[in-house]
Amino acid sequence: MLQIGKTVISLDILEEQFCCDLGKCQGACCVEGDSGAPVTLEEVKIIKEIYPQFEEYLSERNHAEVLKQGYSVTDADGDLVTPLVGNNECVFTFVDEQGNTKCAIEKAYFEKRISFRKPVSCHLFPIRVTEYKRFDAINYQQLEICSSGRSCGKSQKLPLWQYLKEPLTRKYGKQWYKDLEISADEYSKK
Repeated sequence: MLQIGKTVISLDILEEQFCCDLGKCQGACCVEGDSGAPVTLEEVKIIKEIYPQFEEYLSERNHAEVLKQGYSVTDADGDLVTPLVGNNECVFTFVDEQGNTKCAIEKAYFEKRISFRKPVSCHLFPIRVTEYKRFDAINYQQLEICSSGRSCGKSQKLPLWQYLKEPLTRKYGKQWYKDLEISADEYSKK
């Protein structure tokens, strides 16, 4: 384990190589799992405010589920998460022309309609953060659905922590990420 400030980072964040390969996985992370994506109360508030800017990308079924369930639900573990459609896909998804499941919020962001990209837990995936009273535990969630991402990362020799630079910086700040770079460099020399 590695500690930076109030974070404890699993060493596989430094050791593993990763790069999403959407053409192969087709957005399985937005569909697979036993619960929606973790969200904060602040993120739910933002999603509610910006919903009119991205709802047109949702299917009628997904839109109906948002109306029925709301912008978040509490899962079996007591965590606040995005609602699901049919117990698997996030309500905020759509399927593109290539058959890839994508985030409607992120689509509106890339079209510069909104300034919020998507929940930070989605942006960080396959890293998962568990927040405790005194620290955050940062772990790599190695799932079978991401095997193509591991293969792609290995072919590009791209460490997971570098691939996720933008969301890690978004979550913890530029200085924290600089400290991570230094630690990763020192670790690689051992």
